[in-house]
Amino acid sequence: METCAAGFWGECQVPKIEIACSGVCGPGIQTCEGGVLGACVIPVVQRDCSSVCGRGHETCEAGKWGACDAPLPKPPVLHTTIRDFHQSQTDFELPVFGNVDDRGMVEPFIGRDRKPVYAGRPTTRTTPAGKASFDLWYNDAPGINQTTSYDLQLTEDPRAPGNYLFEDRTFFPIDARLFGNEGNSHNFHFTLETHTQFVYRGGEVFTFAGDDDVWVFIADQLVIDLGGLHQIETATVKLDQQRDKLNLVPGQKYPLDLFFAERHKIDSDFIVDTTIADVGSCE
Repeated sequence: METCAAGFWGECQVPKIEIACSGVCGPGIQTCEGGVLGACVIPVVQRDCSSVCGRGHETCEAGKWGACDAPLPKPPVLHTTIRDFHQSQTDFELPVFGNVDDRGMVEPFIGRDRKPVYAGRPTTRTTPAGKASFDLWYNDAPGINQTTSYDLQLTEDPRAPGNYLFEDRTFFPIDARLFGNEGNSHNFHFTLETHTQFVYRGGEVFTFAGDDDVWVFIADQLVIDLGGLHQIETATVKLDQQRDKLNLVPGQKYPLDLFFAERHKIDSDFIVDTTIADVGSCE
């Protein structure tokens, strides 16, 4: 409004007004005063969230949702079985060079004995002896392999709460043990398997990076296939993207089975990065 007094119109006086606005955190208010429209002011809000260990809240402030404060499980431990082989064993230390990927070496469903089912018909690029030799990789065979247990302790990533990591770029857990190094700098020729369970809640991710062969089964189906003799390779499975294929139901428990083989000198990498945790590890 302008006011006219003593023959002159004064300045236009605009009252302070408030305008509805919204952002990541929800609805808010913008105030216009003195010809200037201010920023959208949104009150601090919370929403419910949960982890495998219980319920909590997320707080949205300054346009960003914070981390869920629900109790988190302890960093998981993978209880594994390692089998050592002689370097002269068929399928180990083959005369190959460079990356020799061998996808499709195992069937897409885990076997009734919770072992990979060989899919060579009758062989594959890196398993020239076929099924009989492959079946020894994850089964005890006196005189052919020796067996021990080994625990892999994952640690929480300080940059991402609820994300668990095991990383070893020189993964030689049985150096100078079982059949020994056989004249090599490390004991290179072994397999590893681990079996665990977890409760699917949505949003879980599992990443593996390593060499040589790696197969990961979730809900009895193959979700990572890094079979072959190769340098370090990486694969990631996002469970929400596989939910329909795997028939996952939130709140239900499912098995996770991982199989690894180190079959060739020179390197051995083993990296697990995941948000999957065992409900039994809650505080």
